[in-house]
Formats: sequence, C-alpha cells, structure tokens
Amino acid sequence: MEIRQIKSRQDRDFFYSLPERIYQNNNCYRTTENDLVKLLIEGHSFFHTHAKVLPFIVIYQDSVLARFALIQDEKLAEYVQVSFFEAYPQIEGLLDIILSQIKESFPIKKKYIIGLNGHLNYGAGFLLNKFDEPPLFGLSYSPLYYQDYFTSLIKHEMVSFKFSMEGSHDYVTKAKERHDIKNFHVRPFNKKKLIEEVKIYTYLNNVCFHDHPFWTERHWKEDYELFFAFRFLIKEENMLFIEFNNKPIGFLLWYPDFNKLVSSKRSFNIFDILRYKIMNPIRTLRFTEIGVLPEYRKSPAVLALIYKLTLSYLKHDYDFCEGGFIFQQNKNSIQMTIRYLERSFGKKLHLIDVMLFMKDILAYENRIIIIH
Repeated sequence: MEIRQIKSRQDRDFFYSLPERIYQNNNCYRTTENDLVKLLIEGHSFFHTHAKVLPFIVIYQDSVLARFALIQDEKLAEYVQVSFFEAYPQIEGLLDIILSQIKESFPIKKKYIIGLNGHLNYGAGFLLNKFDEPPLFGLSYSPLYYQDYFTSLIKHEMVSFKFSMEGSHDYVTKAKERHDIKNFHVRPFNKKKLIEEVKIYTYLNNVCFHDHPFWTERHWKEDYELFFAFRFLIKEENMLFIEFNNKPIGFLLWYPDFNKLVSSKRSFNIFDILRYKIMNPIRTLRFTEIGVLPEYRKSPAVLALIYKLTLSYLKHDYDFCEGGFIFQQNKNSIQMTIRYLERSFGKKLHLIDVMLFMKDILAYENRIIIIH
C-alpha cells in the first residue's frame, strides 16, 4: 500500500472523484460540498494564509482506496487535523498509515483531530445514525463503517435537533408582546453591503463562540468566501442581526435545506436556483447559528431573534427545523432548544417529555475523534 501527497492534476482528480465512486450506489450522498473542498485543497481560500494543507491519497495496485488532508492551522496550533477523510471499507492498517504520515509531516505535534475540516464553519464529524437519508446542507454524509477505523480513539459527540414546526403558531402568539423591546432592533442581512455585513458576522462569531470547543478565530475574508459562493441561494432573511442602541450585539443564521434541491449525482445548477426562487419546494430548514454577546445573553435578545425567525418559518410554511451541530457538553445550546419547545407546546418539558414529543429529537449525531 502506498500513500502519496497530491501534487499532480491527475492526483487531484483522484482525490475529488473518490467519494462519488464510494457512494455510487448510495442515494443519500450529496456532492454540494465539493466546491468547498476544492477551495481548501487547492489553496484559493484565505484560510491558507494561516494554515498548511497537505492532501494525500492511499493507493493499492493502482487503485485509490482512501483520501485525507492533513491541516495544521496556526490558530489551532496544538493539533494536526485529519480532514476530508473518505475510504472504502476494511482497509487494513489505514489508521496506522495516517498516523505515520502525521509524524512525518508534522513531527513535533503530539495531538490530532480526525473529522474536523479546517474549521467548524466548514463542517465536522462522522455520522453515528440516520444513514438512510441525505444530510442537511452544510453537513457531510459518511457511512457507518467509518467509525470502525477509529475505535481506539477518544470520541467527542455532537447532536443535532429535529422538530416539527407545528408549535410555531402558538409560539408567535405567546411571544408577540415580547419581541419589540425598547432599544433592541432586529434587522435582516443587507446583501448589497455584503463585505460590511460579513465583517459584522465574523466579529460576532469570534466573540460569541470564543469558548466553544475547537472554535478558532476567523478572518472576515474566510466567511466572505462562503457567503459569496452561495449568494444566489441565500436570501436577506436568512441572516438576522440584533442591535442595541444601533450597536450589533447578536445574530441568527438559518437557511433552507438546499440539499433537497439536488440528487446525489450533481451539485447546484441554474435551474435549481430558479426553482427555489420561483416556488420553494423545500420543507425543512436548518437552524445554523445563534450568537449574542456575553453581556446581553440574559437580555431579551435571543427571544427577539427567534421570534423574527419564527415569522419566516410561518411565511414559507416549513414542516421541520433541524438545528446543529451541538457538542454534548454545550448545555447552553441544548437548553435553549428545549426552552423553545416548551414555549411552543405550552408546558415544562423534562427529558422524557422531549423524547415523547419529538421521537426523532436526536436527528443526527456526528463525531469528532481526538487523541492526545
């Protein structure tokens, strides 16, 4: 078995095409993340100004069996990341091959993460369940056997919530008198001022998620690359800012599950965009991020943001909302979701109540695997 760092165009093509071969008979895999992978692998992203990215393929008898990229980011300096991992099943000694390459490429590093793709905003984790349905847009698909390659390593689990929007009407009625708080103002994202708005988003992200597990500081240009790539799909209502006395203090990012627009064999095209603009066929949305500056977290800011978001839910008649991914130790985010359910259903929910109301409350569990 041979491991080869990608340097030629042919090797890059092998790297990019491997998932389509692995998932050729799997209708749940989506290729909508391919452009992001190429952005990070080929070095076009601002991310490369502070991170070293080394892509590899694993070959046996002229066949590519696996791929991964080693990433060493100055902003997460203690770790080497093993990113964009894909592999056929039952490759003997694959983990040892990866660990040997880490030691060769970064000999002074003693910690590594498998499953973090450069930054949490780029995606992370291997699926633990829900292998029979496509992932939400922004989350990658992976088969059950991937976790078998890393059974000896320490696992950090993440959870995503999925719940019906049937309680949204009641929530709006109950929250109607609370959303318009004096000196607080919720406004939508202004796409005509994309750079200025992304700078606000990046600033709030960095402050709000500073203590989040595996979060690293962003530069606005990195977030701009993501928003610019999907500028034809993202609407102004998908990003909400809340201001206090005209100062941005928080944000909420959501969007429809754009993976519902495509099949597993291709990415987006102009017809998908037109179909979405003219007659939105998507019935599930992703609650992506909500962040409020620490000094305002006990204020009505979160309630005001969720109220405005719920109005959008109702306008588009979505059936389901999925929110994640949340590390299990991030109790604040989990409790916030439960509070929303309590207000919607009009009763205090204990864990057993949550499970009864939402039988699929653990819609996805993803995994980041870490060894020290």
